[in-house]
Amino acid sequence: MEEPCRQCQRIRRWLIPIGLGLAVIVVVLLAACSSAPPPPADRAAEPPAPRAQVQDAAPPALVLRPLAFSQLKGWTTDRQDEALAAFVRSCAKPMPASQKEAAQRRPAQLGTETADRAQACEAARAVPAGDPARARAFFERAFTPYEGMDSRGTEALVTGYYEPIVLGALQAGGRYRTPLYRPPPELVSIDLGLFRETLAGERLVGRLDKGRVVPMPTRAEIEAGALKDRGLEIAWLADPIDAFFLHIQGSGRLKLDDGRTIGVGYAGKNGHTYTAIGRELVRRGALGADEVSMQTIRAWLKRNPAEAPALMAENASFVFFRLSDGEGPIGSQGVVLTPGRSLAVDPTYLPYGLPVWIETADPLVPASPFTRLAIAQDSGGAIKGPLRFDLFWGAGPQAEAAAGAMKARGRAIVLAPKRAVG
Repeated sequence: MEEPCRQCQRIRRWLIPIGLGLAVIVVVLLAACSSAPPPPADRAAEPPAPRAQVQDAAPPALVLRPLAFSQLKGWTTDRQDEALAAFVRSCAKPMPASQKEAAQRRPAQLGTETADRAQACEAARAVPAGDPARARAFFERAFTPYEGMDSRGTEALVTGYYEPIVLGALQAGGRYRTPLYRPPPELVSIDLGLFRETLAGERLVGRLDKGRVVPMPTRAEIEAGALKDRGLEIAWLADPIDAFFLHIQGSGRLKLDDGRTIGVGYAGKNGHTYTAIGRELVRRGALGADEVSMQTIRAWLKRNPAEAPALMAENASFVFFRLSDGEGPIGSQGVVLTPGRSLAVDPTYLPYGLPVWIETADPLVPASPFTRLAIAQDSGGAIKGPLRFDLFWGAGPQAEAAAGAMKARGRAIVLAPKRAVG
């Protein structure tokens, strides 16, 4: 999930003076470059708005309307104990400074991120695991539901993502010719909120070159050899299309020829704008607007091997990885994601750790409703706006099918922690 070009437009006027002296840029980088990876990968979703629109239009505001839990469709039949386990994981992570700054611009109902959050977390840890009724009662006691709306009257848009399982190797050779790269040492990620309050939550990603921050190579440039022979390769895949979708999802598992499975996790990105190639296929007339999904895009790439590389290069965004032996992919909050219960959100509008009730269409049975409590634990370059959500489905064929088909409007209800007493 990418940082849009709008950052470059918004900061061009004030970033140039930073280059007046090498000493200044060193101080800037030491203060602003985070050791934590920036928000992860580019989920398959609606592409960012055209540049002129992003620059000229005021961003939508999040508006909250109070509800009762009895107004949440399917609330009494959900397994809230599964969401509670994910919520407790979020409680173990302190709120980062950038989130605390963003909290000042969110609706007051979402809490202070300090005492309110601490009180809810303390109560959550006391709830026995595996008991849906008691978990449901906890959320009803500790939170107030608010229907999320934006100032433009837009409904929530919910998509899905998953953890791919692909054929891979730790050494190049034979069919394994498509590399996965670790981040190059010159890659920097600058927290722009440290310089301007209006840029809180925004990051500039590039590389340090002779005291200047300049753009990283694009996907096309990297695939043409911009990072080749630098010892940055961590693994090789058999299929470049698998690699492309692994970049979109941000993490996955490599199935090795010896039977082992090794995880690869998100470690950074090149900072270029995410472009959804599905929209390009619609523009060309290759797919109808209502036909776009991960499955149909993959099928087109397979059927058109001569044209596939150029189409994939339309997405200049490129993700870097790390080998991982952990229990699963790690989201932007720094916690292991829970299949079916972890949600990617735009952290400018919603804080990590916030419970969100989703009401939309079932991705595999579109005529049926899909309702679920999930926890905001991740973010993404295509996940922008107050009502944009991406549900993590886990790994395997069923997760891939559900994630690829999930793209529907619906209703989102955020559960705001009740005010702490004392």
